[in-house]
Amino acid sequence: MTGFPALVAALTAAGLRFILIGVAGANHWARSGAAIFTTQDYDLFLPLDPEAELAAWQACQSVGLELWSDGEPLGQPLDLWLAEAVVRRRALVRASDGRGLDVDLSLVMAGFDFETVWSERRVFLVDGVEIPVARLSHIVESKARAGREKDRLFLASHADALRDLMNDG
Repeated sequence: MTGFPALVAALTAAGLRFILIGVAGANHWARSGAAIFTTQDYDLFLPLDPEAELAAWQACQSVGLELWSDGEPLGQPLDLWLAEAVVRRRALVRASDGRGLDVDLSLVMAGFDFETVWSERRVFLVDGVEIPVARLSHIVESKARAGREKDRLFLASHADALRDLMNDG
């Protein structure tokens, strides 16, 4: 197993809770390939827990991903002290294979806390791997609250498709 399913399997084997959010998460709600949205990466929402953050980094490394934060390699050593600093700052860590698999390990989801999203997640089976995904309504609301230009463009460009998917689900 390779790619994103391999990472999900490693995170699950480590006993971690995580939720796929963002456009990649929205794609799991699509009824057909025609309704898939374009995205460059995966966004995983993690709890505000330094031990879980450290374990997620270790799982990423176990499948060959390098860790980055703010455009630079994540500091060494990867330890609980560093994880506590990342969680305290709610810093984004990106895991990448340098060949197109990019996964953002996010500690924030605009408008939501981890436990709320976790309690309402849906699990999708992909390549034999269970992937916990945020509710589409949570993804859309979070993008609206974030207020970033790229989120406003996504919501405006796909308003009809998103509305149809949310009415179905």
